[in-house]
Amino acid sequence: MRNFVVTIDGKSYSVGVEEVGESVGEVQIIAPAAKSSAPVAAAPVAAAPANGEKVLSPFPGLIKNVLVNNGDTVKKDQPIIVLEAMKMDNDITAPCDGKVTIQVNKGANVETNAVLAVIG
Repeated sequence: MRNFVVTIDGKSYSVGVEEVGESVGEVQIIAPAAKSSAPVAAAPVAAAPANGEKVLSPFPGLIKNVLVNNGDTVKKDQPIIVLEAMKMDNDITAPCDGKVTIQVNKGANVETNAVLAVIG
């Protein structure tokens, strides 16, 4: 039996999947998974401008790369972050021109609608 944590509508579940030869086994929901309270060590994130435009994650994934630095001036549609989801790299682009403040670190896991950056 292999155990996975699956998030559905923002709620996490621990799921056990039985391996049966070459075929897909039975899936059973065991119980809601407890969220870890242990802090993850990460580089400090800059404070976001209060009146800037937020760049939100369109889906859950892994921050594979941050393509710009805090304070850089970006143009509309310029790629600023690479978000990996389901083994695919997705460019997250600037929705407008302005100075960027990155709110995530490379290697971080993010949920849908997490603030990735603010452009102001």
